[in-house]
Amino acid sequence: MTRHDMGIDGRLYFHDAADASETKEALISVKGGGVNVTHVRDLRGTVEREAAAIGVLLCMEEPTRPMLREAADAGFYTSPAGTQHPRLQILTVAQLLNGQRLDLPAWHDVRTFKKAPKAKGAKRKDAELF
Repeated sequence: MTRHDMGIDGRLYFHDAADASETKEALISVKGGGVNVTHVRDLRGTVEREAAAIGVLLCMEEPTRPMLREAADAGFYTSPAGTQHPRLQILTVAQLLNGQRLDLPAWHDVRTFKKAPKAKGAKRKDAELF
């Protein structure tokens, strides 16, 4: 973990409230090999520090039992719709390639970017191509 990224390799933003006014965040940590329970504990601390809804550990190797236990001990994120989603999730690259998805609330849209504001001013006519 470098000082710059603070253990965060990616962020996934989602909305799960009826009015979509509050953006929630899932933090993603990627580990290439040699994963262990310490990586899950580090992710848990990062999720708590950043006040994120969910944390995801993406790794090449299968998680160990202590890793799964630590993730389970983090509990659940409960959406405004009442659905529960594991607060810490561990996925392997193989699982992702086989179609497994993150367990996120499916109520509203998922965005990895901020929506650009609409342009102000007069509407312009499209230029002719020929």
